[in-house]
Amino acid sequence: MNKLLLHPAAKPLLFLLGLAPFAHLAWGAFADALGPNPAEALIRGSGDWVLRLLCITLAVTPLRELSGWSALARFRRMAGLYAFFYGAVHFLCYAWLDMSLVLEDILRDIAKRPFILVGTLALLLMAPLAATSFNRAIKALGAARWKTLHKLVYGIVLLGLLHFFWMRAAKHNFGEWSVYALLVAAMLGWRLRNWSRRGSAGRRVTFSTARGGAMPGMADSSNR
Repeated sequence: MNKLLLHPAAKPLLFLLGLAPFAHLAWGAFADALGPNPAEALIRGSGDWVLRLLCITLAVTPLRELSGWSALARFRRMAGLYAFFYGAVHFLCYAWLDMSLVLEDILRDIAKRPFILVGTLALLLMAPLAATSFNRAIKALGAARWKTLHKLVYGIVLLGLLHFFWMRAAKHNFGEWSVYALLVAAMLGWRLRNWSRRGSAGRRVTFSTARGGAMPGMADSSNR
């Protein structure tokens, strides 16, 4: 599988796949094939893909480590950028089709409706991640600062879930939201478990060093 993922055609194929939902929505709007409420279909459709792509972005690391397909890591950046792209499309559709691009009305609506405020905040937090998603930015920020900044993705996906929850609350339809929530909970739970294990390992190293300067394996063997 790693050979397939490293194939030169893999990234162009992923790029085209990422554009496919946008092409579908654009063609549906052009052909008047989005149902009785095209504006809602565009807003909802683009918003759904933001959450899907955020879940895909978060899934890369667990899938890579569990499957051994290390080459999956090369697709995470593109998935994250597409999440921001669809977030921008989602907001533009709302601002244009619902608010007629009237800035005062947009700002008033954001302040008045919490679910729009939460969604807008998520998009604003995604902007610096998209702006620093290239190698020169990593070098400029330094790897440690870059990694810290990009941990914002965890807050972003939680805000996205809250935004989606409030949208569905009006219709009491939580089936799809529950699927996303379970996926996000599983991926964040997996990370918390790993962080906890690394923290425990670090504490054992510190304790062993304090006792005699030995590495954990050496200390264990001396105590058998």
